[in-house]
Amino acid sequence: MLCPACNNSTYAAQVSFSRLLPVVHRNQKESKMPIKLNTILAEAGLNVEDVRLLRQKDNRASKGRMPYELWRDFPEQFDLYQSTQSFQNREKLNSKFWASFVVSPSGETIFIGLYRVKYLGISDHDIHRPHMDGVDLAGSCDAYKLEKEIALSELVGKLIIDWGPGERAWVQRADRQNKNVLQLRAEFKEPEFPGFLNFIEPLSKLERLPLSWITALRSTKGVYLLTCHRTKEQYVGSASGEEGFWQRWEEYVRNRHGGNIALKSRDPSDYQVSILEVAGTASTKEDIVAMENRWKRKLQSREMGLNGN
Repeated sequence: MLCPACNNSTYAAQVSFSRLLPVVHRNQKESKMPIKLNTILAEAGLNVEDVRLLRQKDNRASKGRMPYELWRDFPEQFDLYQSTQSFQNREKLNSKFWASFVVSPSGETIFIGLYRVKYLGISDHDIHRPHMDGVDLAGSCDAYKLEKEIALSELVGKLIIDWGPGERAWVQRADRQNKNVLQLRAEFKEPEFPGFLNFIEPLSKLERLPLSWITALRSTKGVYLLTCHRTKEQYVGSASGEEGFWQRWEEYVRNRHGGNIALKSRDPSDYQVSILEVAGTASTKEDIVAMENRWKRKLQSREMGLNGN
C-alpha cells in the first residue's frame, strides 16, 4: 500500500506499524494465529520474492563486537561488517532487498533494518574487519553497496521474530520462510540496570552488557564476589580504581585471574560475578579494603574459598 501523493513506502511503513501493533498484542493475549513477517513486508509494498532474510550472529566475533553490539553501539561499523560477504554466499544473497536481523544476548531475533542491495563485485582493496582483528584482503570477499530503506524504519529494534529451526541457515528467502512475529514493541529498550546488589552475571557476558550498565559499573567502587560453578569455590575482592568495578573485572576477562595468586594456580573458569557492597563516594582505598576484609571474615573465604590473605 503506497501513499498516493508521494508514491513511496513511508506511508506504508507508518500504517503498518500503527495497524499491526494492536493486532499483534491482541493475538498474543488471545493466543490466536500470529502475525507473519511477510504480511508486514507486503504492507510496505515489497514483493517477498525480492527479499532475503539475514540473521546476523557471528561466533567468530571478538568479545564486545558481536553483530548485536556493533549495531547497538557502532552502527556504521555494523554496516561495514554487513557489506562484505564470502563468495560462497553470493547466490543466496542475490536479491533487491535484505531484511536484516541481529541476535540479542538473550537470544531474541531483532529486526534492525531493510536495505536496498547492489552487488559491487569482488573487493578491490583491503577492508578492516569491524567484528574481529585483522583485515579482509583485496580479492578475498564480495563487496555490496547497502542503502537503508525508509520502509519499515519505525520497526527497527521493535520487531521480534521466531527464526525457527535451522539457525545455521542465516540467509533465507522471505518467500520460502514466512516467519512468525513474536512481538512488536512500542520502542526499542534494553533491560534496565537491575541495581548493584541485584547484579549477577558471568564474566563471559560482561563485554556484551548495555552501555548504560557499563557506565554504572565504571562509576562505582566496592566489594565483589566471584564464584566458580565448577568447583563451588568463592573469592572476595575489591574494586578501588578510577573506573570502579568495571576496571577490575576487565582484568579477569583479559587474563582469567586478575593477578590473584590463588586464581593463577588453578584452571581458568567463567566466574559468576556479583556485588556485595557499594562504597560511598567519599570512601578511601583503605575504607574499601576494610570492607573487603569484613566480607572475607563473614564468608570465611580465606578458610573455605580462594582468598589467600
